[in-house]
Amino acid sequence: MIKYVSADYIFPINAPPLKNGIVSFDERGEILNLYEKANAEINGPVERLEGVIVPGFINSHCHLELSHMKGKVAPGSGLIPFLTNVITHRSSEEKEILEAMKDADQVMQQNGIVAVGDISNNLLSKNIKKESYIHYHTFVEFLGFEPKNAESIYKKAIALLRDFSPSPASLAPHAPYSVSKDLLKLFQKNSEGRSELTSMHNQESDDENQLFRYKTGKFLDFYKALNINIDFFKPQARNSIQSVIPIFAPQQRILLVHNTYTSLKDIYFANRFNRDIHWCFCPKANIYIEGRLPKIEIFQFHDFNITVGTDSLASNDKLCILSELKMIKQHFPSLAFPDILRWATINGARFLGIDNKYGSIEQGKKPGLNLITNTDGLEITSQSEVRRIV
Repeated sequence: MIKYVSADYIFPINAPPLKNGIVSFDERGEILNLYEKANAEINGPVERLEGVIVPGFINSHCHLELSHMKGKVAPGSGLIPFLTNVITHRSSEEKEILEAMKDADQVMQQNGIVAVGDISNNLLSKNIKKESYIHYHTFVEFLGFEPKNAESIYKKAIALLRDFSPSPASLAPHAPYSVSKDLLKLFQKNSEGRSELTSMHNQESDDENQLFRYKTGKFLDFYKALNINIDFFKPQARNSIQSVIPIFAPQQRILLVHNTYTSLKDIYFANRFNRDIHWCFCPKANIYIEGRLPKIEIFQFHDFNITVGTDSLASNDKLCILSELKMIKQHFPSLAFPDILRWATINGARFLGIDNKYGSIEQGKKPGLNLITNTDGLEITSQSEVRRIV
């Protein structure tokens, strides 16, 4: 059965917005056609909706397995107290963790999210992802700052990666401050020649840069509390991203997440190494943890591959991409919604390698369709809400 839906605007993403356009799709959600109202020859009733129709959202960065931690970490504490709280509270009854993940998955579906790049440290989320309407790519996270443990940590990560098979999955180092250079080099050696996806938390705190530049700051106390001896670590006299980017294999598709304290100099440095870098912003989590947003304005004037994520319910009150876009608009009102919408749709789909199906409203694709209401012409407002159509 063919269904026809019209709205004030349709945002195909690969083409200019269609005012009063019509989109047709079948019962499987496959896009059959797009029509300009004036030229439409429709063989059936058209459901008229108020608002704008957009493709399903791509959540490039999430931690589904931390869903049980909602409300357990106070906002505004800063990254290091946040990490300490996650380490302290992430263990819980398996039933509680599974139920929280199922609920979070359902909420993401309701909020129009069709694909997720999800960080995992264990196998608990596998069956939930397998049974979900959402397409998941799992980033099997590994971490260990002490060089002596690099070999054993990497072997465990490979074993967990195999356990996620045949679902889409790849390895991901946690962050510069939590992965030794030896471990990163082991990862690089085993990634040479393969254009696989990877992800890494980047410059979420200024303490991360202080550690790498001068070996000072709050991370020293953090390691001490964890009984990690970092006598081996020498100050790099440069920010963390400048220390780790050269180690990644050239063929890898790299998602750098958060970038809260990334400078223009860092960006220029990263560009010099000709890596396939995608920059992911999780604005609500940045506000929740550090009370600060990345300098998005220094990214927007370059032809960068920018995506959007929600982070976890440990650092957010909801897993909703529209809420993230509203936060961006609130703090950067000069950014046009059609532009940032690309970050949350086709850019995320391209990073995950699923843009043949998701990310734009095109004939033959099954991208999912969302209706955004309470808009002001082509712009979202603080009152805008999202409803999944298909």
